[in-house]
Amino acid sequence: MSDTNAVVSKDLLPLALDARSHAHAPYSGFHVGAALRAADGSLFSGCNVENASYGLTLCAERNAVVTAVAAGHTSFTDVVIVADGDATPYPCGACRQVLAEFGGDDMRVHVLRGDTGEIETLSLGELLPRAFRLKTGNAEVSGKQ
Repeated sequence: MSDTNAVVSKDLLPLALDARSHAHAPYSGFHVGAALRAADGSLFSGCNVENASYGLTLCAERNAVVTAVAAGHTSFTDVVIVADGDATPYPCGACRQVLAEFGGDDMRVHVLRGDTGEIETLSLGELLPRAFRLKTGNAEVSGKQ
């Protein structure tokens, strides 16, 4: 296990696993938990919350981001994502874009591979090359500080 994965396993993985246990997934039965590290080291977690109007469902990753932003944090270094079963819970496109707003290309995304129990680590830039960045005039607008 790499040093990064050892650190992730020590603090973020337990938070993500706990968050997964609180997921509200009565329609899909697919429980997801995420844990996020802010640039200052603060930790936040979130779970997926499904809704009968499927478009209103909130993914675990976005739930964690919203919780962190509500607490005043807008720059993140790592996210860990865990789910039920054998699937590897790569973040969906919407979550990748939201993470890009606050994490940038170098943010580390750690997914717990359900088939092996191993942690796979990728950069957000690998998962979302050429992320959308809003530019106004000559300045790029981003929440990342």
